[in-house]
Amino acid sequence: MPIITYREALRQAMDEEMARDEHVILLGEEVAEYNGAYKVSQGLWEKYGSSRVIDTPITEEGFTGVGIGAATAGLRPIVEWMTFNFSLMAIDQVVNNAAKMRHMSGGQLKTPVVFRGPNGPAEYLSSQHSQALQSYYAHVPGLKVVAPATPYDAKGLLKSAIRDDNPVVFLEAEMMYAWKGEVPEAEYLIPLGEADIKRVGDDVTIVTYSKPLKVVQEAAQALEKEEISVEIVDLRSLRPLDEKTVYASVRKTNRCVVVDESWPVASVGSYVAWLISKNCFDLLDAPVELVTSEDVPMPYNHRLELAAQPSVAKVITAVKSVLYRE
Repeated sequence: MPIITYREALRQAMDEEMARDEHVILLGEEVAEYNGAYKVSQGLWEKYGSSRVIDTPITEEGFTGVGIGAATAGLRPIVEWMTFNFSLMAIDQVVNNAAKMRHMSGGQLKTPVVFRGPNGPAEYLSSQHSQALQSYYAHVPGLKVVAPATPYDAKGLLKSAIRDDNPVVFLEAEMMYAWKGEVPEAEYLIPLGEADIKRVGDDVTIVTYSKPLKVVQEAAQALEKEEISVEIVDLRSLRPLDEKTVYASVRKTNRCVVVDESWPVASVGSYVAWLISKNCFDLLDAPVELVTSEDVPMPYNHRLELAAQPSVAKVITAVKSVLYRE
C-alpha cells in the first residue's frame, strides 16, 4: 500500500472527486496558479482550468458567500480558507446562511459545500494565528464537522464530505500536512460520523481527534512500558459524534481521558467529557480527565507555546490520575 503525505491524500481526494463530478469546484486564496498556500491543490489548476479551480481576492466573507450561493445553485464547491483563523471573517456566512439554508427553505434547498483548511496551533504564529476553532462550528446545528488525523482518514472523509448534501467544515492542521501514512490506491469512502479505534487497550480510554492523536499515541507507547494498556478512540467526526464507539470503549476500560487542543471552556473535549460522565456514570471507576490547551492566548515564544498545548507529559499525568497512580 503506498505511503503518502496528508497533503497528498487531500489532493487525491479532490482530484478524484473533480474527475468524477464536473460540479465539484475549488475556490480560495492562491489555490490555483500558486498551487495553494500549503501546496494541497498542486496541479489541479493545470488539470481542470480556471473555471473549476478559482483564485479569489483576500475576502473570506465574500468568497465563502460565493461558495454557499454556488452550492445552493447546484455546484459542489470546496472553499479553502488559508487558515481557520481567517474563517472568523466569514463566520456569519457559514452560521447564518450555509447551516440554515435547508431549515429556512423547509427542505427545498440543499447546500453541498465543504469548508476546509488548517486549524489549530502551528509554530511561531502567536495568538491571532494559532487558534483551534472547532468548537465554533461544532456548536451549530446544520453543519457537519470533520477532523481527521491520518492521511487514510483524510482522503476517505474528504471524499465523503464532498458528496454530502450538507455543509461540511473540514478541519486540517498545518503541522499535519507532511505526516505520512498508508493510503490504498483503490477508491474508498469513510462515512461521516464514525469514530475509529486507533489502539486497543484494557486499562484506560483516551478520546481525541486531529493533531493531538500523535501526542496521545506517544503517551500510550510510554505508558505501555509501565504496563498500562491504553485504548485510543479517534473521533474523526465531531458532528455527528459517534457516541456509541466511545461508550463501548469506556464500558471496557472503566476510565477515560479526553484530549483536545482547543481551550477548555465550552470545547468539544469538555462536551465529550460531559457526555461520558453522564451516560457512563455507573461504569466509571474515576472521574473523566480533560487535557486541553491552557486557557490563555497562544504565546509567541516557542517554549511557552509548547507548554501551553497538550503534551505527552500532560497526557501521562492525566492517565495516572484516573488510575490513581502517582
